[in-house]
Amino acid sequence: MKQKIRKEFIEWIVIISVFGIIYLTGWHTEVIGRVQQVVLSSGIISPNITTENKLASYNFRIEDMNGNRILFNQFKEKVVFINFWATWCPPCIAEMPDIHSLYQETKNNVSFVMISLDKDENKAREFIERKEFDFPVYFLRSSLPAVYDTHSIPTTYLLDKKGRIKAENHGMAKYNTEEFKELLTKLSEEKITN
Repeated sequence: MKQKIRKEFIEWIVIISVFGIIYLTGWHTEVIGRVQQVVLSSGIISPNITTENKLASYNFRIEDMNGNRILFNQFKEKVVFINFWATWCPPCIAEMPDIHSLYQETKNNVSFVMISLDKDENKAREFIERKEFDFPVYFLRSSLPAVYDTHSIPTTYLLDKKGRIKAENHGMAKYNTEEFKELLTKLSEEKITN
């Protein structure tokens, strides 16, 4: 009986130690993100496509990873995929590879604006470099208009050429699907008429 209790105690110490090491080294975000990535790969979490035609706002400033300040209104009359994320957010980490794959397939027709909300911008830069993502990453340089509700992240918006929000998703989702790519194609082929 004492041998069994001792063995169980040692097992718990090992388990707690492993979790402690993962947490203290900062790997817990990526480990949790990997688990959530498996959930995303199932395709059961899809983005929320809207028919509300709520108008987007282009009245804010961002800065790219090279320090170039940009007025967001340079994206007017383009299809824009906006994603608010951070390195400390496991669901953000989980959906990044899928978004990167979507970017690789659609970057000629869709503008990607990946906005990091990390307070330490170097962490975002290091993460993007380590993961070898090449989609455009930006940092906010002004307050966001009220239409972009980022009380939870990841939060993603899809804007059409007329400045309407066509998809709004709070939380992670699988974007690299045939249905979503068809929507991107349809939006990129739309003509702007006044």
